[in-house]
Amino acid sequence: MSLVINHNLMAMNAARNLSDAYSQLSVSTRRLSSGLRIGTAADDAAGLAIRELMRADIATLNQGVRNANDAISLIQTADGALQIIDEKLIRMKELAEQAATGTYNSDQRLIIDSEYQAMASEITRIALATDFNGIYLLNGNLSSTTHDGTGLTPVGKLKIHFGTGNSSAEDYYYIQIGAATASAFGLGLGAAVPNSISTQQMAQQTLDMINQAIISKDKIRANLGALQNRLENTISNLQIQAENLQAAESRISDVDVATEMTEFVREQILTQAAVAMLAQANSLPKLAMQLIGG
Repeated sequence: MSLVINHNLMAMNAARNLSDAYSQLSVSTRRLSSGLRIGTAADDAAGLAIRELMRADIATLNQGVRNANDAISLIQTADGALQIIDEKLIRMKELAEQAATGTYNSDQRLIIDSEYQAMASEITRIALATDFNGIYLLNGNLSSTTHDGTGLTPVGKLKIHFGTGNSSAEDYYYIQIGAATASAFGLGLGAAVPNSISTQQMAQQTLDMINQAIISKDKIRANLGALQNRLENTISNLQIQAENLQAAESRISDVDVATEMTEFVREQILTQAAVAMLAQANSLPKLAMQLIGG
């Protein structure tokens, strides 16, 4: 290589190597400080696209777990109210049994019937008042076999959504709760056929009617219990999915600190060497001045 003064090619080469090493040192510093291997699309365009889809699914699954937990709370609210209704039905059967015997006169049966009707009214009040977040659970609003969510207020059975898509086989199912009012059970004066225990015969007939009411109520509770167990299993599955997806996202996105630290030290040494060589290269044209001065 000729000794020239118009261009310092060695200095240019050293400066380019310094720029490259310093740029890589900057990338290593960013990765180590952020903990992410992929900080920008330039780091790994395909990896970034996969990572963002995974992050969206992870956030969706975590929200799905919260949705399922809310559904369990709703079911527990309904079951708690049905437990109180159960106590009322037992008391009503006890009163019907009392009125069915022949040792009471008509006035006494009317007194018994007044408590019986009060219990029926209380069952209806509980059913009409039980709600979760403004959604009434036992008044029959959720007893439909169909669901329509096109309006501002969904109509029919309750749709619980927990998956990342909208496939009925994987992402949601329905909660259907029958009406639990006294009239729905065929009890009380508000029933389609008014029910009373004011006479001995009516009291005797009411015993079977209350049995059927208890069976109907138990079917509602059994269905709710099965749904709660299913939701708990769904939550476990969603948590496992989210955990595995998070692990996969981490393998794509997170930096291997040991490997990156090795690269950082390498680039640091190259940068220091390039700085030293650039300083040496910048002083070489002085040799030409010595020849000219000589």
